[in-house]
Amino acid sequence: MKMKNPMLVVKDINRSVEFFQKVLGLHVIMDFGANKTLTGGLALQTLEAWQEFIGTDDVSFGGKSFEVYFEEDDFDKFVEKLKKYAVEYVHPIKEHAWGQRVIRIYDPDKHIIEIGENMKIVCKRFLDSGMTPEQAAERMDVPIKFVQACMD
Repeated sequence: MKMKNPMLVVKDINRSVEFFQKVLGLHVIMDFGANKTLTGGLALQTLEAWQEFIGTDDVSFGGKSFEVYFEEDDFDKFVEKLKKYAVEYVHPIKEHAWGQRVIRIYDPDKHIIEIGENMKIVCKRFLDSGMTPEQAAERMDVPIKFVQACMD
């Protein structure tokens, strides 16, 4: 078996495509009308089609038990870019225990979107600050092999 695409059900597919294009830089690579696949494999499905597929109108939005996760190489630049858009934040920038900075926002249908600093960039940031590879591995709670791979 092979996992293919995460899919978000959306109320207005054009509004959602515009959000993912402008805010996250994704583009439509497959357009089936009521279903669109974006770069990176994220699929969007219209609410009406989804209701027909599952045979119910009982579809809710705004749950907090799921997120779509992205990593960004230039995290600070991305956070600056976000200020141009009227996005709703789940929370401001936070740094997790392993050192990765993240921000979570809502898409137009209240799906949680997490954008995290690329983990290799986190590793390089720690190494550039003077940490030894062993210290960086301990701080990040990753194998030393991960840190060594970041050094290449």
